[in-house]
Amino acid sequence: MDIQAVRKSYARWAPIYDKTFGALTRQGRRRAADALNGLGGRVLEVGVGTGLSLPSYRGDVSVTGIDASDEMLAKAREKVTELGLGNVEALRLMDARAMEFPDASFDHVSAMHIMSVVPEPERVMAEIARVLRPGGTVVIVNHFARDADDRSALTLLERVAAPFANLLGWHSDFSKATVMGVPGLDLIEEQHLPPFGMMTLLRFRKR
Repeated sequence: MDIQAVRKSYARWAPIYDKTFGALTRQGRRRAADALNGLGGRVLEVGVGTGLSLPSYRGDVSVTGIDASDEMLAKAREKVTELGLGNVEALRLMDARAMEFPDASFDHVSAMHIMSVVPEPERVMAEIARVLRPGGTVVIVNHFARDADDRSALTLLERVAAPFANLLGWHSDFSKATVMGVPGLDLIEEQHLPPFGMMTLLRFRKR
């Protein structure tokens, strides 16, 4: 999947995203924000989209959001204005593979339902580790492909949808291994989330 395909896909999704895919992913967004609310500090949300998660952060958490879609960011800015979210520091158009931030800029990073969307997710993970301070937390929520020997209906659906990644805007057969093994990031928590355990929350700490 290339960056232009992602942008075209999310330009199509932006007007209806909140009531469709956004509704399906609501639980994961809340869990991710809750995991960071008790930690405070500066949070970078990679792939902030239409800003669905922004109201879930506590007022003492300073949030910067980045996204590759102008249309999505326009929706996020509307939410910030309408809801008076003064803790949102900035919303910026940016390619997550080459972030325009110095090293160790943020106390924590969240990435919700975007790792199977971005081109070169390994590069995105490396950038997340770079901009995170030592001791900081990364929270990732995503759908990951089931094991090869899993014969469930959900697994079959993943395999059928896989060839349509550019049209759908996400990889249904995305492997969890893609986000693991980043130098300096240790996995400290894994949770399977509703509905049906379809989504997984991973929490890492930077050494």
